[in-house]
Amino acid sequence: MSGDESSKPMTYRDAGVDIDAGDALVDAIKPLAASTRRPGADGALGGFGGLFDLKAAGFKDPVLVSGTDGVGTKLMLAFATGRHETIGIDLVAMCVNDVLAQGAEPLFFLDYFATGKLDTGTGAKVVSGIAEGCRQAGCTLVGGETAEMPGMYAPGHYDLAGFVVGAVEREDILPKHDQMKAGDVLVALPSSGPHANGYSLIRKIVERSGLAWDAPAPFEPGKTLGEALLAPTKIYVKALLTLMRHKRIKGLAHITGGGLTENTPRMLPDHLVARIDHKAWQLPPVFQWLKDVGGMSDEEMHRTFNCGVGIVLAVDPVIANPLMERLATEGHEPFVIGELANA
Repeated sequence: MSGDESSKPMTYRDAGVDIDAGDALVDAIKPLAASTRRPGADGALGGFGGLFDLKAAGFKDPVLVSGTDGVGTKLMLAFATGRHETIGIDLVAMCVNDVLAQGAEPLFFLDYFATGKLDTGTGAKVVSGIAEGCRQAGCTLVGGETAEMPGMYAPGHYDLAGFVVGAVEREDILPKHDQMKAGDVLVALPSSGPHANGYSLIRKIVERSGLAWDAPAPFEPGKTLGEALLAPTKIYVKALLTLMRHKRIKGLAHITGGGLTENTPRMLPDHLVARIDHKAWQLPPVFQWLKDVGGMSDEEMHRTFNCGVGIVLAVDPVIANPLMERLATEGHEPFVIGELANA
């Protein structure tokens, strides 16, 4: 190093961190966050914390419910295809569907976006997806963190984490173990695909298939393989919140990692088990393709993927049909997959 270089004043940008780029991203995010505002939200991006007023949101005896998650190696598909617009929806969905399982209404969301070198365009696309997810869930994006860390990530790569806080009136907390009984019906709402689980295996299966990400999807005409497998996770909040407030649901399981096998029991008391009839619905084409190319057993499918079921509800048999009719009139496609039985 020459004498002139060694004495040159250093800046953060010399170390690979561009504060101006971070400021530009915050400016791009502000209108996206504003589009998610709801009763109870206060403050603006740029403060040290996000504020939320539970009283203004209409709660009387609330219990807070928090959740955090990421989207796993589904991010690798976004990197490989250059499609970053919907991965933020996945981030929100994985968090809000979890707190929904406790009966909670998602209230506010924060994100963590970390990358080696900040690309404002990519960052804005990711956050636009997060904002869309918040709008679908009815929660507000109150803030987050953008971290630029040179040397931590491969060029063009980033990581995401999401954090949601919801609330539920104390008397409405799910599951209702004291009300559950043998004979209760298990109602499913369909998934939109693998959601954000099992993508380490999916990438291996795609590698085995020999198909490129931009090849036509064998299971979804009109879309590329990458586009089809990036279908965002479905958000179930608006479909189910009213039903929960009217005490129509005894338990709710969000079918994520571990599939139906491991997630359905999480809503049940020790004396009950879920009897699921796997012939009650047809395996969607994307899962049939993954099963065939991967040579997977039924058992491995059911404990790895959601297999077309995004949410499972436990409801009284008397209201099962009216509940499904109501969901159907609202554009959903519920179906019965089994019932509860004594252990």
